[in-house]
Order: sequence, then C-alpha cells, then structure tokens
Amino acid sequence: MRPAIRNALEHSAELTRRNRLVDAMSVGEAAINQATEDEQPEIKQWLAEHVGDFTGQDG
Repeated sequence: MRPAIRNALEHSAELTRRNRLVDAMSVGEAAINQATEDEQPEIKQWLAEHVGDFTGQDG
C-alpha cells in the first residue's frame, strides 16, 4: 500500500482514540476510496492487524 494511504489510516486511528469519530471516518474512508483494487487486500490485512490502534486495547 502506498505510504500516503498508510499514513491516513494511522491518522484515522489516532483520531478515533481521541473520540473524533466523524473526522476519523472521513479520513479513513477517503484513504480507502483512493486505494487501488490491488491495495484493498493489504488495507484489510493492515486494519485486522491494527484493531488495537483504533480501540486503544490490545487485541
């Protein structure tokens, strides 16, 4: 996945932890919408591996 998309997902996680859920969804959705079809599986894998980044819990 491109670094810009990874950075956006990481920023979305940070916004989620700060209870800025609308902003987090906006950033995350924009990143996913910009991703190519080839990047989608990697994004899904990244999200699955980083659930705790969004929830603040070890997972």
